[in-house]
Amino acid sequence: MPDLLGIRCTIACLLAAGALLAGCGKGKEKDAAVKEALTPVTVETAVRGAIDHMVIADAVLYPINQANVTPKLSAPVKRVLVNRGDHVRAGQPVAELESGDLAAAANESKSQLEQAQAAYLTTTGATVPEDRSKAQADVQVAQQVLDAAQKLYDNRVALQREGALAQKLVDDAKVAMVQARGQLEMAQRHLEALNRVSQREAIRSAEAQLGAAKAHYENSAVQLSYAQIRSPISGVVADRSVYPGEMAASGTPIVSIMDISQVVARANVPVKEAAAIRVGRPARLTGPDGDFAGKVTVVSPAVDPSTTTVEVWVQAANPGERLKPGGTIRVAIVAETIQNTIVVPAAALLNSDEGGQKVMVVGSDSVAHERKVSVGVRQGDRVQVVSGLQEGDQVVTSGGLGLEDKAKVAIQQPKPEEEDEDKDEENKPEDGKAKDGKGKKE
Repeated sequence: MPDLLGIRCTIACLLAAGALLAGCGKGKEKDAAVKEALTPVTVETAVRGAIDHMVIADAVLYPINQANVTPKLSAPVKRVLVNRGDHVRAGQPVAELESGDLAAAANESKSQLEQAQAAYLTTTGATVPEDRSKAQADVQVAQQVLDAAQKLYDNRVALQREGALAQKLVDDAKVAMVQARGQLEMAQRHLEALNRVSQREAIRSAEAQLGAAKAHYENSAVQLSYAQIRSPISGVVADRSVYPGEMAASGTPIVSIMDISQVVARANVPVKEAAAIRVGRPARLTGPDGDFAGKVTVVSPAVDPSTTTVEVWVQAANPGERLKPGGTIRVAIVAETIQNTIVVPAAALLNSDEGGQKVMVVGSDSVAHERKVSVGVRQGDRVQVVSGLQEGDQVVTSGGLGLEDKAKVAIQQPKPEEEDEDKDEENKPEDGKAKDGKGKKE
């Protein structure tokens, strides 16, 4: 009997334990069913910060400067000193033309200049002073002759009054005195003419001849210098169209040179977006050859009627000359930076059934509420919310598609790989180029 009683007690205990375990299992299944009824979502907090208004467009690259080198003379090409791809400096010779006739003309002009210089020195240093000295001597001689004639006349007049001399001799002395006075007046007028007119005009004539000879020589020297063709800018030779022995025509390019140390990306931007762009705003050029920092240098004041766009120029340094003129590139211009505004992930935006856009906001009760929002500018995967949200609101970034208003949700943490992807997205600028480990663009 005691053994039978113990067996019954053991069976009763086992049955009670089984019932307890069965009850626990049903509770877990109920909790699991409740959790399965909640929609799993991930959320992110709406923050107040800054966002850039980016204007993105495709552009064509141009060199910062270029020149088609043309000869000023029509002459055979003696030699070409550069080839395509060569780097040249401003003023460096790139070609030389045949110039034997020009050299001879320059030598002739130089001889004429030397002759004119010698004539000028003779005129100013010898001829004019000699003429002046002779005229002064003539005046002095004429004055002495007049003085002697005057003295002779006075003596004869005195003798004639005493009756010791005939009247005829007095008259002859008077005639000689008058002739001497005329010679003196003529010599004085000649000296005065030399001082006032002849000397000055002689020197001026010599100066004019010297100036003409000098100008003729300078013209010949310039013509000779045209035979050596020099580069007007520093850059790289992009084209060469002549070879030695060919005839170079005046005004026809023989060498094309481009300065690609910097490039200019010319983009056609819609009028509405171009209205916010100002000269000096920062920009990025992105293409297969890398990412380059630049700035806006030109915003056209006119609209292209055929495309209704405005041409905008972005200038950027070109280290290593990786950017090639004529290629296309993506331009991202920071038109303006909007401060102190609500910013959320672009993934939080949903299309509203009534038109416009909305977001789902999760409250502290784990219930999703629909909010209609007005959005502003976008920058990458971030978007500005102008109205409809407040700082600190938890917006659904994943799982919101098809989510009903006031639906219960279960907030989940993003998976590690999703976090890595989010970080990668944050490190990407507008053009898709990755930033470095510090979150800065290359």
